[in-house]
Amino acid sequence: MLAAVQSTPQRAAPGAAPTVRWFEDCDKSSLPEVGGKCASLGELIHAQVRVPPGFAVTTHGCTRFLREAGILPEIAGLLQGLPHDDIVRLEQASAAIRQMIESRPMAIELEDEIAEAYRRLALRCGLPAAPVAVRSSATAEDLPGASFAGQQDTFLWIRGADELLHHVRRCISSLYTARAIGYRQKMGFDHAQVAISVGVQKMANAFTAGVMFTVHPANGDRSVIVIDSNFGFGESVVSGEVTPDHFVVNKVTLDITERTISRKERCYTVDLKSQCSRAIDVPLERQTVQSLIDDEICELAWMGKQIEKHYGCPMDIEWAVDKDVPSGGNIFILQARPETVWSAKAKAASAAPAETSAMNYIVSGLLSGRRLG
Repeated sequence: MLAAVQSTPQRAAPGAAPTVRWFEDCDKSSLPEVGGKCASLGELIHAQVRVPPGFAVTTHGCTRFLREAGILPEIAGLLQGLPHDDIVRLEQASAAIRQMIESRPMAIELEDEIAEAYRRLALRCGLPAAPVAVRSSATAEDLPGASFAGQQDTFLWIRGADELLHHVRRCISSLYTARAIGYRQKMGFDHAQVAISVGVQKMANAFTAGVMFTVHPANGDRSVIVIDSNFGFGESVVSGEVTPDHFVVNKVTLDITERTISRKERCYTVDLKSQCSRAIDVPLERQTVQSLIDDEICELAWMGKQIEKHYGCPMDIEWAVDKDVPSGGNIFILQARPETVWSAKAKAASAAPAETSAMNYIVSGLLSGRRLG
């Protein structure tokens, strides 16, 4: 349950850049300080969208760790002259850099600031050692003309200050995956100019989760919203491990115009003994059960419309239905980013067949006597 306890941002020393910023203190102008994911979460909160609470370990905090640990010169040396298409050398450099980052301790003061923010978040959520999602949030994510999204790591259901600090370091190190290094080399991005922040967000104990597009990802039709869902955490949907349930919703009337219920054999959920996220087999009798009820589909589509209206462009959204929160307020938005495939293809989107347009759907409904909305 999300309690209404107010959290007070960490106070940095006078003149010093903050190490921690709460999501509600962020917006799109905060991207250089908290990266794309965390800036977007702050923007959603300001737009009155339901988002689990959390905070960002800022780019200043992450760079401070690398600087105080003496790692930056070593990283620069390993990346010097590295060819973008030499997979073996990229993997070797990545492994060396990541091991270096993950094994170095943080300064006590920096650890204390992050741990105190986590304590305040747990107090706010009314949970001891509140489970959190720890997400990398790079400053170059979601930039026009570049595809950095998905190159860094996310860790689910992390509990306790020690585990949190360990996974913060793992997120920082994921700035230097072989894929990310090679992409920056190929695109000519200066490694020193691509900073990383780490988002720490109260974990939604998802009964169902998935993704939503406010444009049809297959044909660019902007008159519909497309929702894919599976039981448990959204990792199985995002990673493509399962064929999810698939729903197409008319963006004007919020009627469900297409419904495909798939056989969902795997899902991710929390192991209550180990308190870790793990993949499990979905019981046979549930595999072909619809993972979202119709009311939840319509509410999600309505939220998608509001998010698209706020951003002014088609959106790619991750969401979850929290089973620990009463229905009516249990759908949460976990991430939202501009959709990158069809957004630049306005002509293709507007060229969708007339019979699939929102207006034609409304007219045909009126002619057939079907109630709309």
